[in-house]
Amino acid sequence: MADTHTAPKPLNELNAFAPEILANPYPFYARLRDEAPVYRDPNTGLVYVSTYERIIEVNSQPRVFSNKFGEQLRTGAGFQVDPQEQEILRSGVQIVDTMLTADPPQHTRYRKLAMKAFTMKRVDGMAEYIGKVCNELIDGFIDQGECEFKSTFAAHVPMIVIADALGVPREDMPIFRTWSDAFIDQLGGVASLERRRECAQLVVDFQNYFIEKIEEKRRNPTEDVISDLVHADLAEEGDTRKMEYPELLSIMQQLLVAGNETTAHTIAAAVMYLIANPEEMAKLKADPSLYPNLVEESLRMLSPTNNMWRVVKEVTKIGDLPVKKNDLVLLRYGSANRDAAKFSDAENFHVDRENAKEHLAFGAGIHHCIGAYLARKEMNAALPIVIGRLPNLRFARGADSFRFAPNILMRGLQELHVAWDKP
Repeated sequence: MADTHTAPKPLNELNAFAPEILANPYPFYARLRDEAPVYRDPNTGLVYVSTYERIIEVNSQPRVFSNKFGEQLRTGAGFQVDPQEQEILRSGVQIVDTMLTADPPQHTRYRKLAMKAFTMKRVDGMAEYIGKVCNELIDGFIDQGECEFKSTFAAHVPMIVIADALGVPREDMPIFRTWSDAFIDQLGGVASLERRRECAQLVVDFQNYFIEKIEEKRRNPTEDVISDLVHADLAEEGDTRKMEYPELLSIMQQLLVAGNETTAHTIAAAVMYLIANPEEMAKLKADPSLYPNLVEESLRMLSPTNNMWRVVKEVTKIGDLPVKKNDLVLLRYGSANRDAAKFSDAENFHVDRENAKEHLAFGAGIHHCIGAYLARKEMNAALPIVIGRLPNLRFARGADSFRFAPNILMRGLQELHVAWDKP
């Protein structure tokens, strides 16, 4: 009988941003780790770093591997520059690089200011409040016995928390979600030309909305994050002024996206992993002290920030691969978090994994996610309530419903249909 096995295409013939790879990148990641842990894609010139060790190496050298990739995103690096899109963006505020797309000393300064708004004391005091938010949401759908969990619960918890923290009305949450999706699509690198133009206008709309809120807080200071940022004392930074629109809007944009999107994705993923692995669900129910580790293992498995950019500032090497100034590097966190050299049985989900917290889902080095503490607080409050209040939690649809949004940087379920025994 003839051998019908077809050899896989070599790496240089693969489109790393093809829809089928974005939908399930893990086989591609495994090949990168095995065949080329640091790989220059001949089709794009991009450099991919896919192992835990090498990503730590890059993140430990922020002066060599810069986070100032904002200009590449704003001017359309990697895809066609669209004059109409750029014109729309120019009609708004030209934001400056603050945290995600900045290097020291600017990054250090803005991060310190933003961290004052999300102090450990403030976040620690939110546990009871977050639990109340979760229970109120579940009260609204528990009698139905079935729901689309992502949009009904997982996306609402962090969005309510960040809206309340910023000091903006909860009734405006639908438009916050629209703006957050627009920012994600801008970062994702796979949006259509029409969608990019739509996103550009949504960015301007976001700016106009928050400029009004900034002015309200200038006139009437309140106990919330926007007010904290508007009235932040820059004197210790050697500056006598207050932050202006380009800085404030940049920080608020990052808080809006980072403050809800990754957390929503991970809450939904944790539920999916538990239902798909009943033996792990049983472990969790037998030992509720495993909930914090469930959060870490879910972050590791999903890696909601699946990839992140860096720009090379000087001629150097990553591993054995020479890189030159202005090369664009893609750190593949989703691959590093499944690196067998770091995590045993890395492709499988274990709520009792001993080193789960060593994942890179929040990044590493000076750009470690500023909202990590809040995200963990939200997930550790939400998941015990979900599992405790929705008995016999199960999938309501087959595996064909587990679709992930196509995006280069972010990874998350588009929907998750679940059912439970009605009370």
